[in-house]
Amino acid sequence: MSLEPNAPARTRLTFGERRRIAAGLAMGLSYAEIGRRLGRPRSTIIREVARNGGAHGYRAERAQQATAWRAHRRRPLPAPEPPAASGGDPRQFEQDFAAMMVQTGVPPMMAKVLVRLFTSDPGSLTAAELTTGLRVSPASVSKAVRWLEERGLARRERDGRRERYVIDEHVWYQAWLVSVRSMTLWADCARQGAELFGDTPAGARLRDTGRFFEHLRRDMAQAAEHWRNLPYDRSAP
Repeated sequence: MSLEPNAPARTRLTFGERRRIAAGLAMGLSYAEIGRRLGRPRSTIIREVARNGGAHGYRAERAQQATAWRAHRRRPLPAPEPPAASGGDPRQFEQDFAAMMVQTGVPPMMAKVLVRLFTSDPGSLTAAELTTGLRVSPASVSKAVRWLEERGLARRERDGRRERYVIDEHVWYQAWLVSVRSMTLWADCARQGAELFGDTPAGARLRDTGRFFEHLRRDMAQAAEHWRNLPYDRSAP
């Protein structure tokens, strides 16, 4: 296969250019020569090859897929829309509150149960009170509470012969700590994968993932401790 000289320069490498890079490497051409034939700077070829498996592991198809994945990862997520004004109606606010939770990733039933617990004066309700107020089955309530428990958002207490579901006044601190533990699991698992895959595009992605979640875990843990050590004033706005 021959490489055509003086290909027009582009901002991003195309799949065709990546195939020609792979062919040039197979022919033993230098980075400078490949760049000259593509009309690209030598530094562009070096970066492209280094981040996609190196001179002996470079594959055009994998490099193209890795570039598409990185571009998707950098694309900003759409900002959640704020809920509509409730107009002073507590029931409407509960619906808006639950809708906001769903929009940010909480399943609908779990959001409804959490909102009911959050807006009740004692911060706790029985299963019967939740099933009656939400008009759902006891099984739906039990499943929702189990999901909330796993994330540190609610807990169960015995109230005589009844079971009561409680939202703690430090609920967000507890939930935050659960998230910190999740970040730790992500970071540890990604690091293990990076060691396993080594100097490959998959290994690079896993290393980046591990660094990201470790950085996030550290910042989240510091933020949680900062909040816990703040003086608590219920009258503060």
